[in-house]
Amino acid sequence: MSGTVNGTASATSTVRIEIWSDVVCPWCYIGKRRLERALEDFEHADEVEVTWHSFQLDPSFPKGVRQPVPEMLAKKIGGSPEQVRAMNAQITEVAAREGLLYDLERSVMVNTVDAHRLTHLAKEHGLGDRAHERLLRAQLVEAQVLDDPDTLVRLGVEIGLDEDETRRVVTGDAYAREVEADIREARALGVGGVPFFALNRVFAISGAQPAETFLSGLRKAREHGLGATTS
Repeated sequence: MSGTVNGTASATSTVRIEIWSDVVCPWCYIGKRRLERALEDFEHADEVEVTWHSFQLDPSFPKGVRQPVPEMLAKKIGGSPEQVRAMNAQITEVAAREGLLYDLERSVMVNTVDAHRLTHLAKEHGLGDRAHERLLRAQLVEAQVLDDPDTLVRLGVEIGLDEDETRRVVTGDAYAREVEADIREARALGVGGVPFFALNRVFAISGAQPAETFLSGLRKAREHGLGATTS
């Protein structure tokens, strides 16, 4: 548990989980799986609402540039190819324990703003969780290129979006303001990295913590909400 976040708790037993994530973030997918395992053990999972928010690990990464992830990491950390391979192997091993078969050696780093705009379209249609699941898998497991318009349209259609509407969004600038608003809100909350989970804007969990940590947070958030109701 990472402490608290600023905000006003609702007087309700509902646990509202807000997740800030980037679709190219390997720890975000691991965190998603661990949260899902916690929800399987949470006695009141039917009272949980999950909302996804956009975040960019590297908003300065140039649009239109596609760089192999190992090359990007070597430049970012100033490490050797061997160090990068070892780091990727370690993350891949952790992901495998969550049932995720990463292929980070073939993954491609891109600017993720267009992918995030797609997630906002999906959210509007009640498909936010499905969109993040599909995009994370496409990036980290399948090594698809997430700034390619045709790829984004195909992935959108796969999760149930209309093809024409998806193409209009992907090839335009719709939802750009929503992406920017999510990132500004993350900064206001003090979010420095992802995944970041805010529970009822009272409790915060930073990083891909163990499922037991998420389960504890869910129970505390619900108890706090019930306390607010009866106070």
